[in-house]
This record gives sequence, C-alpha cells and structure tokens, in this order.
Amino acid sequence: MKIIVGMSGGVDSSVSALLLKNQGYDVSGLFIKSWEETDNNGVCKASKDFEDVVRVCDQLQIPCYSLNLVDDYQERVFQEFLSDLKAGLTPNPDILCNREIKFKGFFEKAKTLGADFIATGHYCRLNAEHRLLKGLDPEKDQSYFLYAVKAKAFESTLFPIGHLKKSEVRKIAKEANLVTAEKKDSTGICFIGKRDFKGFLSKYLGYQEGLLKRFSTQEIVGKHDGAAYYTIGQRHGMGLGGEGEPWYVVGKNIGLNEIYVERGADHPALFASTLKASNLTWTHDPPKENPITLTAKIRYRQQCQPCTLSFSSNGSASVTFEMPQRAITPGQSIVFYQDDICLGGGRIYLDD
Repeated sequence: MKIIVGMSGGVDSSVSALLLKNQGYDVSGLFIKSWEETDNNGVCKASKDFEDVVRVCDQLQIPCYSLNLVDDYQERVFQEFLSDLKAGLTPNPDILCNREIKFKGFFEKAKTLGADFIATGHYCRLNAEHRLLKGLDPEKDQSYFLYAVKAKAFESTLFPIGHLKKSEVRKIAKEANLVTAEKKDSTGICFIGKRDFKGFLSKYLGYQEGLLKRFSTQEIVGKHDGAAYYTIGQRHGMGLGGEGEPWYVVGKNIGLNEIYVERGADHPALFASTLKASNLTWTHDPPKENPITLTAKIRYRQQCQPCTLSFSSNGSASVTFEMPQRAITPGQSIVFYQDDICLGGGRIYLDD
C-alpha cells in the first residue's frame, strides 16, 4: 500500500513517515509550499523547511516530492483572512488551510502520484467509521482545526501520531536520530509566526485611527491604530496604563471604528453564555436532534464545555453554555463534540 506523507519539515510529520516506514508501507514524503517570503537575511523559510524534509527522506530512504500551492493559498486562504479582518472578525486561517490546501490540493496531488492513503502529523485519530476523534494528548489535540474537512477525505487518511503524546514523538525522533528531533514547533499563524502582527498586516491593509472607549461608560480613554489589530480578550498593545487592573478589549464596533475596553481579566463584559454560529459544516451528517446537548470548544486547547445547540431555520445555530465563556470572539470557530468524536463546527458571531 502506497502512502504519501505531507511533510512540513517538523518533527511531527517526520515521525509520522518513520512510523509508517517501520510498519512496512511504501512511503513517500511530499512537501507543500504554501507561503513564499524571505527573512531579514534574504533566506526563504520554506526553502529551509524543504531542506529538512529532504534530509529526513534521505535518512528514511524514501522518495521526496514537493508541491507549490502558493497561489492556491493566496486565493483560498489569505485573501479570505484579510477580508475577515476588514470586517472586524478574528479569523483562523489554519482551519481554511486544512480544508483547502492539505485536504484538497495535497490530497489531489497525492492521488495523481498513486497514493492509496495520505498521512499527516496531526494529533488526532480516526475510528473504524472514519469519524474524526480527539488526539490522546490533551495538550496537542488538533481535531479543532480539522472540523471543516469532510469524512470522504478521512476515508483515505492516516494520522500516525494521534495516539501519542508530544514527548513520545520527540523521544522516537531522537532514538532514530532524525535531523528534526530537536527542531522547535512553529507557533502562531503560519505566515506570521513570531513576527509583530500589526507590522505584518500593515503591509496589506490600511487601518484608520479610532477611539478606545470604556464599554460601561463610553468614556474615551485613548486611541487605537485600527480596529482589525485588536481581538476580544486582548490585554497588550493599547497603550493604556494607570492605577488599577490591566485593560482588556471587550468589544469592537467596526462601523464606528471604536474599540471597547474594561479593566480586569474577569470583568463581566468579557463573559457570555450564548453565541450564534454560522457557516456550519459537519464531518458526517449533522445531528438529527434539535436542540441537542453536547460539548464544544471556542478555541484551540480549551477543554470542551457542556452546551446546548439549537438549529435555526436559516441554517445558523444558537449555542447556550452551562457556564459563561470568556472572550467569545466573532470570526473564530466553535467546534462540537460528543465524547471524543469531533462532529463539526461553525463560525462565531455574537447574539444581538
């Protein structure tokens, strides 16, 4: 059986290829180039990652391919990311990237190369019915990012490390002397990484200065550089100080170009028990019960929270949590679960 592993140049995909090779499969590695940019030294990070993929494939003695999806990423992921920011949302491009790039572009290329299955280094699992399950490492479970992928793709997908903890993956890589064993994990949005968010986006979007107001009194407390730079729950970057607890973003009004803030990490304005979800998508069929009691996450690495989901006639849904949730953020995703099964999810917008 031929399996093509999507390899990023990191330890997770490297170990995925290693495990499959050790199990006797016909394994190849495929590097997906989705972003093209040089650093301050004129070095392309994608080229450095591809070099690591080539080195790992040489170590494992498996074929290595590359696939350029830079244009597809720009069109299907990055442009939507920018549009959402302009609309005042806080988008999650990793979810779009999985749906449009890894499980479409990469999936289709692998099939043309004769692959029976693709494999990735995601920390999640599949059951016998190809239902998406949480990864066993609660600190690394990535099912949240895959809720928009359809079950049809999962029928030809393997997640070789979904049953492992990150520490175990590192140990396997070290024991095999893989060149990526000590490589640091990537952090943040893939095309921004550890760079200054505001500085990066200023190259693509023009922002208009506006007012910072206290939510409870509408008192003007400062100015902001542009509403899209800020997200609900944000603490830093507003230039506000003074005696008392730190300031936090609790709301935005894009039409008025205003940011609303309050003092204190536990200010009531940061909490809500309900939200609305649109653009619902399900890995399998949608739930038949309406309303239905299940659990959900409103951000990656959050523990699942008990809630009730009620479908509306217009295709959206209302969600009511047993406990108020902090910093519910429009544009982010809510992902629904029944026990370990990831059912699907949708995009958050707040109830009026």
